[in-house]
Amino acid sequence: MSNKVLAGRYELFERIGEGGMSVVYKAKDKLLNRFVAIKILKPEFINDHKFIDSFRRESQAAASLSHPNIVNIYDVGREGNIHYIVMELIEGRTLSDYIKAQGAMSYPKVIALSKQIAAALAFAHKNHIIHRDVKPHNVMITPNGTAKITDFGIAKAVNAATIVDNTEGIIGSVHYFSPEQARGGYVDEKSDIYSLGIVMYEMITGRVPFDGDNPVNIALMHINGEMIPPSKLVDGVPPALEHIILKCTDKYPVNRFASAEELIEALNNLEFVGSVVGNSVLMGGSQGAQGNSGRGPIAETDYDDGEDYDDDKGKGRKKQKKKKQGMDPKKKKIIIIAAAAVAALVLGLIICFATGVFGGKEIEAPNFKNMTLEEAQLAAEELDLKVKMGDEVVSEDVEKGRIVSQDPAEGTTIKTGSTIRVNISKGLGDGEVPDLTGKSESDLSSYLDAAGFVLGSVRTKASEEEEGTVLSQDPAPGTEAEKGTAINVVVSDGSKSKATVPYLIGKSIGEAESALSQAGLSRGKVSYDYSSTYAEGEVMWQQYEAGAPLDKGSSVKIRVSKGPKPEPATQPTTTVPEDPDYEDE
Repeated sequence: MSNKVLAGRYELFERIGEGGMSVVYKAKDKLLNRFVAIKILKPEFINDHKFIDSFRRESQAAASLSHPNIVNIYDVGREGNIHYIVMELIEGRTLSDYIKAQGAMSYPKVIALSKQIAAALAFAHKNHIIHRDVKPHNVMITPNGTAKITDFGIAKAVNAATIVDNTEGIIGSVHYFSPEQARGGYVDEKSDIYSLGIVMYEMITGRVPFDGDNPVNIALMHINGEMIPPSKLVDGVPPALEHIILKCTDKYPVNRFASAEELIEALNNLEFVGSVVGNSVLMGGSQGAQGNSGRGPIAETDYDDGEDYDDDKGKGRKKQKKKKQGMDPKKKKIIIIAAAAVAALVLGLIICFATGVFGGKEIEAPNFKNMTLEEAQLAAEELDLKVKMGDEVVSEDVEKGRIVSQDPAEGTTIKTGSTIRVNISKGLGDGEVPDLTGKSESDLSSYLDAAGFVLGSVRTKASEEEEGTVLSQDPAPGTEAEKGTAINVVVSDGSKSKATVPYLIGKSIGEAESALSQAGLSRGKVSYDYSSTYAEGEVMWQQYEAGAPLDKGSSVKIRVSKGPKPEPATQPTTTVPEDPDYEDE
């Protein structure tokens, strides 16, 4: 399929990926002059109309999601039997490739990536979209470490199939199915949280918790099997992180995190505690996470001092050899327990302070959307809250310089004194101005809408080009401009353009006039003559041959048939009556 052009605008270059149900190509959008990724359904799916309808419906819904951790969907279409999705092209590799190459990750890296994936899910869930197929294969990692989830919407269509379908996509997903998915039961946001928990487990351990040759057996493990805690497989897993992973992957949805936002909050608290108290306390107070990798206490040194001794009563008990150690085992055990208890207490206090358990009264987070940062800060002061600037993000519906979103979200229960982080709109962002020259004025709106710009002033200029053809534009094609910018154009008025003479022979006078008018010409002088070939009233001759170029507005003479020429009248013959008495002299 290489070098094929879809929809007249997407030129396919090379295959960059393949899954159970689709093939992904790198392509160029010739209309907007940018590289994109195009996912094309494999032929075996194109005859399943129910699948196709669901695929199209869900993909169009997913195209409405605009989030820094979600791969953007630009277009969904069909050409013949080819069904495709046009997506943002991500330079990087999938999380599955990353895990395959790196193995188990450090826990700070796991926390950072998990927060990004959870943020994407939280945004999707808020927009009533459930991913249903969260797995490392559907997470792209950019060179700067940003995680971006792909295949929103497609997953819902895929999961209409059963786990015993013989396709790579379904079998691959079984490793990340929630128990309710494996049972074919009701699926909601908590199913995505379960799947993310499995992904976190794989990131921290380098392996999935349940595996086998048969996908049905794997699904049954999700329903009934006991998960080996990550700390039993690798050293250095913080107990708090392990608790978060096990809570995400609880077999009962009610015992999982209530939402992706709640999961993010738990990860934020863990990250905060680590930054304050350091790895030692975060790892449960042992030095194992540092120098000994959690493998157990350092070996004691035993030695015999060579002396015997009697008990204090002098009863001649059997002499014993003195065992010298770095510390008495019982005493050491007591100290370790005490240290662990102190560490746990410190950890608990910090988490309490971080989450606002101590101090402050509970209130609901206000809504700062569409406010400026200054307006939000003033409003926050009235409620004894603080507002902190977050990221500048692209937004289609929020004016530049105003708040797009906030964390914690509106309505979340928080304590007075808390800080709310807000993201500010930078408008629609910058984009490349499309080339409009040569295009018809009637088509400009669709081209500009697709590129994120609007039509500005339209001036006319005398030209040989057809009326309405774009002659020039400002800003110039290929320049960068803020999305939403008005593009001013100059179009031809057609006054100097050429017209093509239509074929008039055999038409009536009225039909000839109409054809000339549509071509931008007018009817010239009409003459009449007899014709045995053309019926009366039909054009039998035109001044210029059909297809000849003329200046617009020129006139064309025509000759019209009067019908066949009448036969000449016969002269009457004079008859002289016969006179019997007449004689020719």
